[in-house]
Amino acid sequence: MPLFGKPADGAGSAWEPEAAEGRLAHTFGADPTGVFTSDLSVSEYVLLGEAGFEPLGFVIGSSIYHIGLQIGKWSQNQELQVLTQAMYNARELAMTRMQAEAEHLGADGTVGVELRMQAYVWGQDVLEFIATGTAVKATGSSSGAHRAPDGSAFTSDLSVQDFFRLLATGAVPVAFVLGTCVYHIAHQSAFQALRQTGQNQEMTTFTQGIYEARELALTRMQTEAAEARASGIVGVTVGVFNHVWGEHATEFLATGTAIRQLGDEHRLADTSPKPTFTLGLDA
Repeated sequence: MPLFGKPADGAGSAWEPEAAEGRLAHTFGADPTGVFTSDLSVSEYVLLGEAGFEPLGFVIGSSIYHIGLQIGKWSQNQELQVLTQAMYNARELAMTRMQAEAEHLGADGTVGVELRMQAYVWGQDVLEFIATGTAVKATGSSSGAHRAPDGSAFTSDLSVQDFFRLLATGAVPVAFVLGTCVYHIAHQSAFQALRQTGQNQEMTTFTQGIYEARELALTRMQTEAAEARASGIVGVTVGVFNHVWGEHATEFLATGTAIRQLGDEHRLADTSPKPTFTLGLDA
């Protein structure tokens, strides 16, 4: 079993929240007489309908996680694997619970996925990881065709505008993918600091550490996309977070939306206005 991936079995991963059952039971996706909820703007709601989808409900997943302790060598660049595993598992728990709500509503996917963290006053080593988005379903005969290759509902952090443009090319989101790495950047010795005083020079130890940490995060994100049978990733971003571990321990988080190409029969007609040249006749 790979070190970085889905959460391992245990009390934390086996527990599933029940508080949302009442809300979901009265949401449009589960009850035809219910109301839909979403975090879409009015423009996004209208454009979603033009794309052939309807919103079912606002979905959310959460996990409050205690971050363990790991000591790194003061003078060595190295990944802090205990912390990396914690950050991976906590996010996967939140994402899995958000996806479970979307599946409960019968969604084909979730758009506008946002993944964020929240600190509380209970302690600096406790963080809440929250995943949110709007569950959507294709209308008409195309319902179900946009699901991921394994039959599950897709997830995507694309805006509805980008989602619309993606469908117009005959592609569809597969999964919101991520890769993370918590890395300890080596401290400089007193001799190294003294030697570079007043000098223009590259700090190669820092450069090497940052390079390796980003590469680990990006490689793990690509691995998730390959496992989801996607053909590519769009909207890639790499965030840097210091959290509470000290100035030399940093998390690098790579995220994006993995996509795949559908058949031409699922290509969305592009109704967006085309630019035209206008010559004014007034002076």
